[in-house]
Amino acid sequence: MTRLSNTRKESTRPMSMLRDPLLADAGKLKIDYSASRMPVLAALTERFAESKPFLGQRIAACLHVTTETANMCKALVAGGAELALCASNPLSTKDDVAASIQRDLGAEVFAIRGCDRDTFYKQVQGVLDIRPTIIVDDGADLTTKIHNDHPELLENIIGGTEVTSTGVLRIRNMAKDGALRYPVLPTNDAATKHLFDNRYGTGQNTIDGILRGTNILLAGSTVVVVGYGWCGRGVAMRARGMGAQVIVTEVDPIRALEAKLDGLQVMTIDQAAPLGDVFVTVTGNRDAITLAHMQRMRSGAVVANSGHFDVEIAVAALAEAAVSRQEIRPNCVEYKLSDGKSILLLAEGRLVGQAAAEAHPAEVMDMTFATQALAVKYLVENAAGLSPDVHEIPRWIENTVAQAKLDAYGIQIDRLTDSQTGYLTDWRVGT
Repeated sequence: MTRLSNTRKESTRPMSMLRDPLLADAGKLKIDYSASRMPVLAALTERFAESKPFLGQRIAACLHVTTETANMCKALVAGGAELALCASNPLSTKDDVAASIQRDLGAEVFAIRGCDRDTFYKQVQGVLDIRPTIIVDDGADLTTKIHNDHPELLENIIGGTEVTSTGVLRIRNMAKDGALRYPVLPTNDAATKHLFDNRYGTGQNTIDGILRGTNILLAGSTVVVVGYGWCGRGVAMRARGMGAQVIVTEVDPIRALEAKLDGLQVMTIDQAAPLGDVFVTVTGNRDAITLAHMQRMRSGAVVANSGHFDVEIAVAALAEAAVSRQEIRPNCVEYKLSDGKSILLLAEGRLVGQAAAEAHPAEVMDMTFATQALAVKYLVENAAGLSPDVHEIPRWIENTVAQAKLDAYGIQIDRLTDSQTGYLTDWRVGT
């Protein structure tokens, strides 16, 4: 049973939405375990607890409600922020984690796993009721809702961050149209995010979600990866490492050429449809796999999405065309078509690694969320001088996070000598 909880009595605070507040003990155990594998973020949390860089700031966050997210929330709250958190995906929420974030951090949490679309958007609305000064977004849902429906909130907002490829694309489009009203730092564009989180995190949890949903043998199968950005590279690398033959489909000639030189087959999705056993979309765009594509697939083909939103696969068209629908395993639904062919859709077409598995490993989210937390601190200190646009995260933030991660691994690297630095920075020096 879903319980609406408001553990704090101030009438000005919004009422949280949780599955069950009594799940908090179980959530805290998982959060603490995750924290033990996030040393960079833990160090930042200690530093923020002393310096309180977020005092007076009200942060509205729309993120996957996982143990790793909980540890970033801990860093923000330790730094003095008032925090409200909602889910960025209804199937990625961990209900026990949500309960612990509210109870143990004093945040207002609006996240119920498996909620319907109307409830999902009520949760998004809930975090805006704190009248935020900073936005921490995942997919640009908060950013677009504020600009479209709540322009009255804009005067209080000093800036925001965005952690996904899809979200950054949406916000760049807003900036290009002159619609963006506050500065945004694209966490996804930081090397300490996309090089590791997108490639290794998405690569691992996508395969994990597919295996949990189907228990199929990947070795010897043909996996079609639709899109060869950083996430697609990660999925292809992990599938290939488990013995699968990998086909890549792309619309970008550079990425297609890169896939070819990486030793992968490259073709159109029309050509790949009858060849694949498993299909994974990682495009950030809609209609990457259409009903026509699925009608050409082999019976029993597995279709999954690891892009941000559930529009990459034509789920509604598949449901309408099917003569029957049956959940045969958790997060695995078999759709029977009129010709007798079956298509296995995982996680309702939503993020398979988040919905059917355990999301990104803590070790990689340590870098992503450390970068995110430092980006929020940079906004607090510098927003007054930033125009309403998408601004690069300063390289020193990325270097700080990377060096701290190396230190945690006990890895030492070389340092440039003075003469080497001079050679790289003085154009007068010859060869």
